[in-house]
Amino acid sequence: MLTTEQIIDGMSENGLRITDQRKTLAKLFGEHPGYLTAKDVYEYMGKKYSGLSFDTVYRNLRVLYELGVLEQVVFEEGIKFRARCSEDHHHHHMICLQCQKTYPIKFCPMQVTDGPKDFQVVQHKFEVFGYCKDCVNDNTITKKRPLAQSHASCGGGEPESTL
Repeated sequence: MLTTEQIIDGMSENGLRITDQRKTLAKLFGEHPGYLTAKDVYEYMGKKYSGLSFDTVYRNLRVLYELGVLEQVVFEEGIKFRARCSEDHHHHHMICLQCQKTYPIKFCPMQVTDGPKDFQVVQHKFEVFGYCKDCVNDNTITKKRPLAQSHASCGGGEPESTL
């Protein structure tokens, strides 16, 4: 994961003003090994900066994600953020649903994906969710329902309705 200094450098290199609040945000993600919700970040920042709005926190998280400083993952309970991996090579992750330990996938599954010939891919992301050996062995897994599938329907190739 990126360090606090690397996160601050990433902000600065992309023209963001480095305020005390952004330094605190960088420190939080640089030192926290796991994933944080926007609410987690808001509660942490609110203890240090009274009057800080949730919208401001969320807007900064989105900007840092768009700059490539933070990773964003959609868990069953919602969107979470963490500092981007410090590895510069292209890779994907397997994520434990219990402890949120993250393991790199050594190859890109996109290379073996049989996509339609008339579709131009501009970006992709693979995340595999399950349970790590430690959580399985410790019997600490809390029963959760399976994650909803988020892909085009198998029959017609049309995207599933989001209504």
